[in-house]
Amino acid sequence: MSSDFEGYEQDFAVLTAEITSKISRVPRLPPDEKKQMVANVEKQLEEAKELLEQMDLEVREIPPQSRGMYSNRMRSYKQEMGKLETDFKRSRIAYSDEVRNELLGDDGNSSENQLIKLREERAHLLDNTERLERSSRRLEAGYQIAVETEFPLAGGRRDSAEGVENFETRERLNIPLLVQIWRRQSDEACRYLKC
Repeated sequence: MSSDFEGYEQDFAVLTAEITSKISRVPRLPPDEKKQMVANVEKQLEEAKELLEQMDLEVREIPPQSRGMYSNRMRSYKQEMGKLETDFKRSRIAYSDEVRNELLGDDGNSSENQLIKLREERAHLLDNTERLERSSRRLEAGYQIAVETEFPLAGGRRDSAEGVENFETRERLNIPLLVQIWRRQSDEACRYLKC
């Protein structure tokens, strides 16, 4: 019986080596060959599972005294089979990603396209930042004008009626104007920044 088991072991070793080789080649093949290779690997995985079942049956027929060594081998082969199936799934996922990219028109230059898009977005962001800074400078200049209208009163003109009239006139004219300028510039900045 152990000679049958060893024969199955040899067949399993050869088959798993072929499967491993084919799995590693799947992502690099042209689409038509990939489909054939995937189908071929699926068939070979089924054959490997059948070999494992045959080996398992042989181990059950071995006397209990000798069965321990063969049981350990079987665990090892089952782990190897699980690893092969996992590798095949990963290979198929890579294959399906490539098919998806082909269907969506993504030709592998996506990283270059993304880099170009990022550069364009960065340039747009820098332009918007510059506009916002100009608007901020204008607001600061307007605020400075508002502050300057208060300082003449601090000098000695506060006591005179003319100074107070000038301040009140400037206040009525400049403050609403500053508010209008600020609103216009903040609206403009929001439009550019799409907020």
